[in-house]
Amino acid sequence: MVKSTLKPLYLMGVLVILIGMACSAGGGAPTEPPQPPPAKTAAPVVPTEKPVEPTQKPVETQAPPAETPAETQPPEAASGAVNKLQDVKKAVIQIEAQGTFVDPEVGLMLNSAGRGSGFIIDPSGIAVTNNHVVTGAALLRVWVEGEENPRNAKVLGVSECSDLALIDIEGDGFDYLSWYDGTIDPGMDMYVAGFPLGDPEYSLTKGIISKAKANGETSWASVDSVVEYDATTNPGNSGGPVITPDGKVIAIHYAGDASSRQAFGISEVVAKNVIDQLKSGENVDTIGVNGQAVSSEDGTLTGIWVSSVQSGSPADKAGIQSGDIITMMENLVLATDGSMSQYCDILRSHKKGDTLSVQVLRWPTQEVMEGQLNGREMAVVGTAVGDQGTTTGTTTGSAVYNPDASQSGDTILSTEFDDTEGWYAFTEPADGDYEATYDNSRVYIQANDTYSNVYLVYDPFLPADVRIDSFVELVQGTNKNNISLICRASDQGWYEFSMHTGGYWYIWKYEGGEYTELKRGASRAINMQKATNTLTATCIGTELTFSVNGTELGSVRDNRFKDDGQVGISVSTFDIPQVGIEFDWFVASVP
Repeated sequence: MVKSTLKPLYLMGVLVILIGMACSAGGGAPTEPPQPPPAKTAAPVVPTEKPVEPTQKPVETQAPPAETPAETQPPEAASGAVNKLQDVKKAVIQIEAQGTFVDPEVGLMLNSAGRGSGFIIDPSGIAVTNNHVVTGAALLRVWVEGEENPRNAKVLGVSECSDLALIDIEGDGFDYLSWYDGTIDPGMDMYVAGFPLGDPEYSLTKGIISKAKANGETSWASVDSVVEYDATTNPGNSGGPVITPDGKVIAIHYAGDASSRQAFGISEVVAKNVIDQLKSGENVDTIGVNGQAVSSEDGTLTGIWVSSVQSGSPADKAGIQSGDIITMMENLVLATDGSMSQYCDILRSHKKGDTLSVQVLRWPTQEVMEGQLNGREMAVVGTAVGDQGTTTGTTTGSAVYNPDASQSGDTILSTEFDDTEGWYAFTEPADGDYEATYDNSRVYIQANDTYSNVYLVYDPFLPADVRIDSFVELVQGTNKNNISLICRASDQGWYEFSMHTGGYWYIWKYEGGEYTELKRGASRAINMQKATNTLTATCIGTELTFSVNGTELGSVRDNRFKDDGQVGISVSTFDIPQVGIEFDWFVASVP
């Protein structure tokens, strides 16, 4: 079960890095219920970057091949790019990134150096590598073929989500590689070039394309188009080119698992588009962190671990630091599937410069902080809740209630249902048969009657303008039920946002014992059958908006209830009784 971040951390143990291979679903109206996804069988992959001592100096250990007679050489490409396999090494570089990083397993790494690979794409010294090789580094040193001493380089732009970076090497007149413009097919011969294991000697390994379009979700990137191949790779190959037998670039290597002979590269189809944007000095899908998805051993905490922060970036200006865990963005819990997909989907759903709410856990101090990217700086709002912990605001059982919240994104109410103190239950019609219990940081509501509505409501009134988020799972019953969020509840009535587990949704007004349907629809964004969903309802003025799993389903205007009221959750049955729903967490915030 997925949990939010305000959880007793003294129980958690070490953080573990998770590698995800999940795919996102698109929007639209459902036709037939989707089949359960196949079991994930892909082996874990890891970033292929190798830390080494910063004093190690690459030296050429192999004499360059003798020049062949001019008449036996294939003609040079019209562009002047390398077009022979044996000449590829002239354009492949070794990169050393030096800086201070905070590793989730090792901790603080002062003046650390890690090495990866890259390749030159322009004679002026423009080169491509991975974001995870260079982001957050204080300085870069680059070794070019045939040179004993390294050159300096600067970062032109990065994309966290595509794991790409563009650097400019000091000097000009370099050999360079060009892109492959043909079709990538399984069985096609290919090579991976680079400097694995931090070795100063150039390496070239051969294989074939296994998949032309593999899953690109990992714990440190979310790539739309990935090529899979069986060439041997190791840490240090990151950022190196995946090439054809005539030296054209098919992909940029970014992950591999030597034990299973699975390796992955960012397809040139995706890379070229991103690199064109980076050439202008614009970062793409980034807030300026070198991050990776992490989870506690028991799964109660998930988020994006920040290893380093780029100076002057939106993350830096907001006050995010190395060693922070970004737990929520725009009130969506991050990395619940072990990948960067949720984080990257949020960035790709907004324009550069948009203001985004963010919550982090400052791991060394256990402080919970909230702020905004391109907005308010981070400020402490509490600490991780535990037997020894304290929180700001009023603590009612496990719920944290902050009536002074006033800025967009501020949390008003947060609970993981370690208990239900402050909550009360009722049914409509009254005196219905139900169960409402809590266990293992979740609340379970079971409606035992037909055509029954069971409500669990938080007692204090919250502001009329409010956003509500909750993570839910159908654990008993059929697809004929509603799971709902409510706002502005009082003796007069309330607004109700319902997700039908058969793929439909509704916005209701309840008044005087009657339910009035304000709007309805259907969407493939709803995970049907016994699945998990994140529900979001926003009540702002007369506008009522309902979203599921980050997809807005619809909105409607109504002016009947405009005052402060209670918030809560609900489970409804139709002609089949005994429907059981688990709610993992519930957050109300300032919209």
